[in-house]
Amino acid sequence: MTGRVCVPAGQHQEEGSAGESGRVVQAYRFALDPTPPQQQALASHCGAQRFAFNWALDLIGANLAQREAERSYALSDEQLTPAVPWSAYGVRKLWNQVKDTVAPWWAENSKEAYSSGLANLATALANWHACRAGNRRGKPVGFPRFAAKRGRASCRFTTGSFGLAEADRRHVTLPRIGTVRMSRRANWLATSSEATPGSARRPSRTSRAGGGSRSPWRSSARTQPRPSPRRWSGWTWGVTNLAMLSTGEVIAPPKHLAVALRELRRLQRRAARQHGPDRRTRQQPSTRWRKTRAKIAKLHARLANLRREALHQLTTRLANTFGTIVLEDLHVAGMLANHHLARAISDAGLAEFRRQIEYKTTWRGSTLVLADRWYPSNKTCSDCGAVKATLRLSERMFHCQACGLHIDRDLNAARNLARLADETVAPSTESRAGTQNTPAGNPHPPTPEAGTGYRHGKTPATAGANAAPQGNSSGTA
Repeated sequence: MTGRVCVPAGQHQEEGSAGESGRVVQAYRFALDPTPPQQQALASHCGAQRFAFNWALDLIGANLAQREAERSYALSDEQLTPAVPWSAYGVRKLWNQVKDTVAPWWAENSKEAYSSGLANLATALANWHACRAGNRRGKPVGFPRFAAKRGRASCRFTTGSFGLAEADRRHVTLPRIGTVRMSRRANWLATSSEATPGSARRPSRTSRAGGGSRSPWRSSARTQPRPSPRRWSGWTWGVTNLAMLSTGEVIAPPKHLAVALRELRRLQRRAARQHGPDRRTRQQPSTRWRKTRAKIAKLHARLANLRREALHQLTTRLANTFGTIVLEDLHVAGMLANHHLARAISDAGLAEFRRQIEYKTTWRGSTLVLADRWYPSNKTCSDCGAVKATLRLSERMFHCQACGLHIDRDLNAARNLARLADETVAPSTESRAGTQNTPAGNPHPPTPEAGTGYRHGKTPATAGANAAPQGNSSGTA
């Protein structure tokens, strides 16, 4: 956490979600440029959050183990040790009762550092409990682990005396730390705050492994989505090319990792030759090993920033150009099982692209359509609608035996996805913000050569019933 903290040029990342009608919550992230004493104070606050998190986790884990051991002796619930509350309010109440004993130095940092750590633990425990009960989607979530000292450090400030400096909009005031300089002016945040008094909230400071720290500010501004052009586009992913649009435009992959791979290998080989830590012998790493690891982390952070910036520029252009965008709902985790393509797929950042395009289409009032994972976009002819039984990955050109069409397979799939919007979004209605899921079927009318295109014996009626749009009845997010 030494040296100047910076982000790629022009990167004031905008993130947000649509709340009530006409209101969009946006986040502005600005890099901090603290002085050495302020860096030490920020590191102290991050350590305080980690201490509170680990203290509460140890307390709750011991309580759960004790109650589980008592149940093995066939004790009733009334005879068990009282349970420790998991809620953020309950854990914070316990912390306030014992903080003078377990952390006599707690007054050196803002209370927000400890509160954010306890809130993070409450969220982690709630996710773990919901996963065990089967009420949570996504990957399985295990019991929270202790926060490591050398892991990603962060802390949040939600209350107290914080805000932008009135003088130059170049400094931010944080509790217990004072006025910290930012790497650029926060004119966008100041403008939205003046338009909506008291709208700026939840600043947080995050320290990354590459030595960078940034301060995300969340600002709520009432905006009306501007009308999007009535242009539709299908989007299909690729490896040689990042994507192919139904308009014929080919988007080349940035390949940031491939460009820096030589330098990354050189640094990793250097670190392997140096004296690193050894838990078995308790060997401490050498100073040169730490410096090399810092260079590796800095390189990874730079690659992540470059990839994120390229995706921001691409998704912003697409959201501003097309009123309806159709994407494939790919199983990226399954695609990574192919070790020949895993590196290229990971470097493309497919999950980050989908996350950005989802909220940006909501901002612009566009519509994002997600085709079903089993929709045969590659096997379906974009001209006559015939569906092939098999299509190998090595076949880069699509040849239809029914009508004789010979076309690039990615362009053929993109056109099928664009035509899928004809059934999902009526052309006579205005484009509304939202994300919709489409059935796993063939967008073309059935022909003797094509069949229905529905899988597992589904009929068009049942497939449409199983593919209800996400969101409210109007199809908006």
